[in-house]
Amino acid sequence: MLKADPLANVLYIDLSKKRHWVERREDLFEKNIGGAGVAVEILHEECPQGADPLSPENPIIFAVGPLTGLFPLASKTVAMFKSPHTGNLGESHAGGRSAVAIRTAGYGAIVIRGANDIPGYVAIHGSEVHFRDARTLWGMRNSFTVGRIIRENEPAAGLRSIMRIGRAGEKLIPYACVTTESYRHFGRLGLGAVFGSKKLKAVVVSGKHSLPVGGGGAAEYRRVYDQIYQEAVASPVMKKYHDLGTPENVLPLNALGGLPTRNLKDARFEGADRISGEALAEHYLGRRLACSHCPVGCIHIAALREPDENEPYFYKTSMISYDYELIYALGSMLGGSDPEGLLKLIDRIEVYGLDAMSTGVVLAWATEAQERGLVSEDAAGGLRLAWGDYPAYLEAVRRIIEQPNEFYAALARGVEHAASVYGGEDFALAFGGNEMPGYHTGPGAYLGFLVGARHSHLDSAGYSVDQKVLTKKQIGPDELAREILKEERWRQVLSSLVVCFFARGIYSPDTTAAALRVAGFDCTSEDLQRIGAVIHTRKYAFKFREGFSFDTLRVPERVSETPSPVGTLDSRYLQAAVDYVCSDISRAGC
Repeated sequence: MLKADPLANVLYIDLSKKRHWVERREDLFEKNIGGAGVAVEILHEECPQGADPLSPENPIIFAVGPLTGLFPLASKTVAMFKSPHTGNLGESHAGGRSAVAIRTAGYGAIVIRGANDIPGYVAIHGSEVHFRDARTLWGMRNSFTVGRIIRENEPAAGLRSIMRIGRAGEKLIPYACVTTESYRHFGRLGLGAVFGSKKLKAVVVSGKHSLPVGGGGAAEYRRVYDQIYQEAVASPVMKKYHDLGTPENVLPLNALGGLPTRNLKDARFEGADRISGEALAEHYLGRRLACSHCPVGCIHIAALREPDENEPYFYKTSMISYDYELIYALGSMLGGSDPEGLLKLIDRIEVYGLDAMSTGVVLAWATEAQERGLVSEDAAGGLRLAWGDYPAYLEAVRRIIEQPNEFYAALARGVEHAASVYGGEDFALAFGGNEMPGYHTGPGAYLGFLVGARHSHLDSAGYSVDQKVLTKKQIGPDELAREILKEERWRQVLSSLVVCFFARGIYSPDTTAAALRVAGFDCTSEDLQRIGAVIHTRKYAFKFREGFSFDTLRVPERVSETPSPVGTLDSRYLQAAVDYVCSDISRAGC
């Protein structure tokens, strides 16, 4: 890499001692590129074995990559930590402005150690690091208000990123998220609770560093940049993301029979057309936004206009971000087809700073648990949950935050914990401790949830294998496992470059190698494949170190009870695929 590149600078912040320093870690970035590869190595260094995820020992690591600020769509920030939700590897990605802000502040990674003794936030403006008092912000009901107050008191408007938590993080709910730039999130696995455990309300980052260009000089940089840019703006896939965003998936998945509905009792939803991407765009779309250095603009914001109950001709307009996962988790999964009720529930969850997917799955389980008599109305504090009843769900979310009794305290710990207390494990939809994403497409999706390092649909996009391969032909469990592993290992490269996964078709191995040469990294496409496999192995090494075992993975019975687009799930087939992945990872040295 280029010796003058600020990417190799790692900023260390100790909240307990109110100290900060910078270390030059060229070796770390040369071996691991950046992003996820660098972050997992720092996690091995910084997180003691067996550390309590909510203790000061658990680090927060933010990392970006060598293409950030230089090329389109390299605009994600990777956060790495030990998850309070699963007790294991925590990794979350967010778009917005944070990646470019960190890079232009002069860093490739930021490591936050220790904990504040009183609520505070950290403001990083280039080489200056400030420890701010956040006692007046702690306990505020609305995370949007927190962002507004910080914006009014910090410099660098238009350059800075503000990452902050809501009350869910303060309450240490293990699926609390971190919000950045109002409409983007470090959503999964509980980074918000780690912030809360450190009494860290927010992190602000800004900078004005210029970035060096390496191999080939300005002419080669322009050539590669133009190639990537033109593919981004001309790609039919990218046009889809611009026009409707990920909600474009609602109707196709529903038609296939892959849209989880009413806690996966069904896989088709009769109300899908009312909450589809097309319907929301036609009736509610207020604006589109893009992450920094992205020409696509896939972020869709609904404008919800509501009358003031006390004042005629007065209205409140709320701007609410929506995407496929939110529509699934808080729409079809809850049997809800009222678009305004859906948007209000999304907004409430945003205000509190909860992960929407986990919250939706928790509420769906709770609804069915009440329906089956496992949880009485008295146990739920007099609240009756019913499919599609958005006022009841709004109240349930408030109670998950406040935790007025044992039932809501159990829901606040996730669906697996709640089911362990009240029963209903067979319809508690979590994999590796993480609540189910919105794809009931076949064994590829579920294998990805089970064996992905984050237990996420984005680890390997197994749902894509289901649709592209399994709907056309039968393949054996070993072949399915190889497809999943191949995709997840390549995604380690993309997440180390912090390239948006939507752009995976643009950043082929050869294009990626050409962009890296301009950024000062001499890598062939073969080198990249090898690096991806090593990073994947290092993630699993951390997982095993912290107690993960393939033997503990479970598939809820509900998954095999509801037919998918490729038929009923065969548990023996899925177990054979898991066994293959286990053997392959063992052979890789974990």
